[in-house]
Amino acid sequence: MVLRIIDMTPKITPKILSEYDSKIFNKDIMVNGLSIDSNKIEKGFLFIALAGSKTHGLNHLETAIRNGAVAVLSDKKVDSSIPSFAFPNPRELVGGIAAWLFDYPFKKLTSVGITGTNGKTTSTSFIKQIWDINKIDSALIGTLGVSIGSTFVKGDRTTPEADELQNIASQIQSKGIKNLVMEVSSHAIDQFRIEGCQYKLVGFTNLSQDHLDYHKTMDNYFNTKSKLFTKDYADLAIINLDNEYGSRLLKKVTIPAQSISRSDVTADWYYEDIVQNSDGYSINITSKFGNKISGQFRVLGDFNLDNLLLAVVASSLTGLTDNQISSSIEKLTSVSGRLEKIDCGQKFRAIVDYAHTPDAVTRVLSTVRTFTDGRVIAILGCGGERDKGKRPMMGKALLEGSDIAVFTSDNPRSEQPAQILRDMTVGLELLNKGFIIEDRRQAIEFACKHAQPNDCVVLLGKGHEDGQEINGVILPFDDRIEITNAIKQVK
Repeated sequence: MVLRIIDMTPKITPKILSEYDSKIFNKDIMVNGLSIDSNKIEKGFLFIALAGSKTHGLNHLETAIRNGAVAVLSDKKVDSSIPSFAFPNPRELVGGIAAWLFDYPFKKLTSVGITGTNGKTTSTSFIKQIWDINKIDSALIGTLGVSIGSTFVKGDRTTPEADELQNIASQIQSKGIKNLVMEVSSHAIDQFRIEGCQYKLVGFTNLSQDHLDYHKTMDNYFNTKSKLFTKDYADLAIINLDNEYGSRLLKKVTIPAQSISRSDVTADWYYEDIVQNSDGYSINITSKFGNKISGQFRVLGDFNLDNLLLAVVASSLTGLTDNQISSSIEKLTSVSGRLEKIDCGQKFRAIVDYAHTPDAVTRVLSTVRTFTDGRVIAILGCGGERDKGKRPMMGKALLEGSDIAVFTSDNPRSEQPAQILRDMTVGLELLNKGFIIEDRRQAIEFACKHAQPNDCVVLLGKGHEDGQEINGVILPFDDRIEITNAIKQVK
């Protein structure tokens, strides 16, 4: 658990459960913490036993009791040595109870939540970097992990579970840090992980096909994201219009909202000028409120202009001046595993990127094409036990966006890599430009071996990840290390 590693859990004044909701907790029970994980229960904790996909928390009740649980909340009452309470869907209550126990930490923070299919990690990183450059103590919660001041710990998921999230927010607040930016995933919204959160500001990047194994339809996916943009969770919104779902959201939103666009001058904020040069982009941003922000942006990728614009507006709305933001832009750096350059002195370019949706693959390869004089050689796989419907779309994006397309394995999990590859290549004519190499390490070596001066090898899908999950086992595998080793073999 992230919090145990950071080891800064704030002290909680014990509270009586019935004070939270006497209809549910119809007995006075003094608690000083809670967890949905029986192994993380401590003396005086409330254990919230949830139904999971493979097991039920109640199966681990005895472990929770041994660890010090003083009460259990689940979807049904049970005979136990500790008081038992029931609620039809206890997951809905975890965040609210945790927020109550930790004295509503989000209300004491200037918090920003960013959601969307792509761009969450980079946008949140840019926001935190701008705050840090301007000496504003800040924290970040996201895909890469949790940063509290100078402390960083790798995370398990984009948005922590509700009990962990409120604890982290309490840690942040107790350290005297005022600003928090975090990624908010659609799973987190749907699974009530952000209950008890109240953001000063929420941002929408874009929406494209992903996670339909979970949401089933794009409308469901969109409607889930939309829940964040209500008074239940936020005070103000920033919405990117350069995506059909952004335009839909702006019409639907029920809180004050400001729109952003790379080129639409009807938006509240937009780019007045974008000039690409050898060092990135020279940019000028303007707003209908009179803001003028400019600078030299030294991060690759046209789509990162969208991430920058969102970060600029979020920084402005959280109190920074135009001059503070302008002077910060040239100091921004890219995120680990996002268009990350790998340079070992080779005569061709090499880039690692996290792109794992059809839209992201298309956008990354399109960007790479703008600075590549030779061929684009791209390597991509699709994860197992995830949205199967996007596999042929990703395969098509790979083949169309590159001169040499190498189809390989990603994190197959419990699926057969060969079947995933068949799903990716169905209906495609690979001819002389498409190659199927199941072993990811061999695929990387193949691409580097065939790269010529001025070519660019693009390794997609895993980005910052340092492992490959196969049949329930995560084996060490870092794309950045693997491509470095492959380059050294052919130099």
